[in-house]
Amino acid sequence: MPLLIFDLDGTLIDSKQDLVQAVNAARRRMHLAPLDNDTVASYVGNGAPVLIRRAMGPQATEEQCREALEYFYEFYREHMLDHTRLYPGVREALDQLHAAGMPMAVLTNKPVRFSRGIIEGLGVAGHFFQVYGGNSFEQKKPHPVGVETLMSEAHAGRAETLMIGDSAVDIQTARNAGVRAVGVTWGLQPESLEQVPPDHVIRDMRELVPLVKNGSR
Repeated sequence: MPLLIFDLDGTLIDSKQDLVQAVNAARRRMHLAPLDNDTVASYVGNGAPVLIRRAMGPQATEEQCREALEYFYEFYREHMLDHTRLYPGVREALDQLHAAGMPMAVLTNKPVRFSRGIIEGLGVAGHFFQVYGGNSFEQKKPHPVGVETLMSEAHAGRAETLMIGDSAVDIQTARNAGVRAVGVTWGLQPESLEQVPPDHVIRDMRELVPLVKNGSR
């Protein structure tokens, strides 16, 4: 069976509004004006510390960034499911893949406690045998350690493993791990897929089902 490794933000979940509100809450805390939604979304993908560092701007000190990050975590913990939802077609695709016995996992640069809380809150935790976040390993994506760990846990080879994501970070992670990559056209940074083209592109998560089943024959 193929091993399917999913990114979270921008791939499985539409978390843009909750992330924007948490980032701007942290900026307000630091007496800064809010950023527009698309600007914040462009900063997502490399973990919360990088997100806040970018959102604070080059003039911010490390101490200010630490304070803003702590407040971001505090705010996001309370509001991470206010508006966040699964993208259309995601639940149906996960249901079909799970029913077919496909081993599935989540590998994200979001802190793992938030990632697991969101997946549980949206009712899909039972679809995944593992969820790893940006603080699960010493290195974040695009380092291949997360993919390699999941392959070892699932006893899957590189040829049977797929990384599914919406950004160049996800595709580069797959490249670094020597596995195939599927890019999704929705999400937070689909334009970045032009930098590192994936092996396959889908426009709806339900398109992954025949792709995986055909590829597994």
